[in-house]
Amino acid sequence: MNFTDKVAIITGSTSGIGEATLLQMARGGARVVMNYASNQEAAHAAEARARDAGADLICVQGNVAKDEDCKKLVQVALDKWGRLDIVVNNAGTTKFAAHDDLDALQAEDFQNIYGVNVVGPFQMIRAALEPMKAQGAGSVVNVSSIAGVAGIGSSVAYAASKGALNTMTLSLARALGPEVRINAVCPGFVGTPWFRDRFGQETFDTIVKRMEDTTPLKKAGTPESVAEAICFFASDASGFVTGETLLIDAGSHLDMTSLSQR
Repeated sequence: MNFTDKVAIITGSTSGIGEATLLQMARGGARVVMNYASNQEAAHAAEARARDAGADLICVQGNVAKDEDCKKLVQVALDKWGRLDIVVNNAGTTKFAAHDDLDALQAEDFQNIYGVNVVGPFQMIRAALEPMKAQGAGSVVNVSSIAGVAGIGSSVAYAASKGALNTMTLSLARALGPEVRINAVCPGFVGTPWFRDRFGQETFDTIVKRMEDTTPLKKAGTPESVAEAICFFASDASGFVTGETLLIDAGSHLDMTSLSQR
């Protein structure tokens, strides 16, 4: 996909979906602000991988839950390249809690999760709005989740935050056109290193096999498969699309009864 002369910010881009998106955009000619929140060692390793792949980038620490950090990310892009064309709101967080265990979640859990998953994207969009409007075009891609559509996932707080992100995508797509397009992708299971490290190789392999056996497309999600959809929304190829929420789950959502049991 062609990203020649485009400048992008990708939050949470040192592993998984964010890193895969960075590499795909870089191969298409984009210049990228790479972002991490706290793990500097992992960030430097990811930066080295990206540079080895030929990426033109700058790596910046920033927590999107902090408005000043969102403004910093945008200013870095403007100072280095003089423009900003794309924002991918990929940074996210969660807390694992069974949906029927209401005592496992407290108000501060919701606040922390919403701070990164909802307020963070809002603040990034707000920080990017002026330069995008000034140049007459910009694309924002919010990385949401099937959890926000089906009410599933790691916790009620996480699912609720992604539902809020989907709604915000619609609201801001309506409000910020015609210059700025805003779309969302909603992945189902994605086989990221984070997931493998969190649950172990055996559980990881079991879930991948189940996805391959049960989904209509007989596939399990990968960071690269989600990155392809993100890059479509970010690129000029989707120039006639805004306010869209795309489910990326090999067709799992076609059987919501089965999905809710996973």
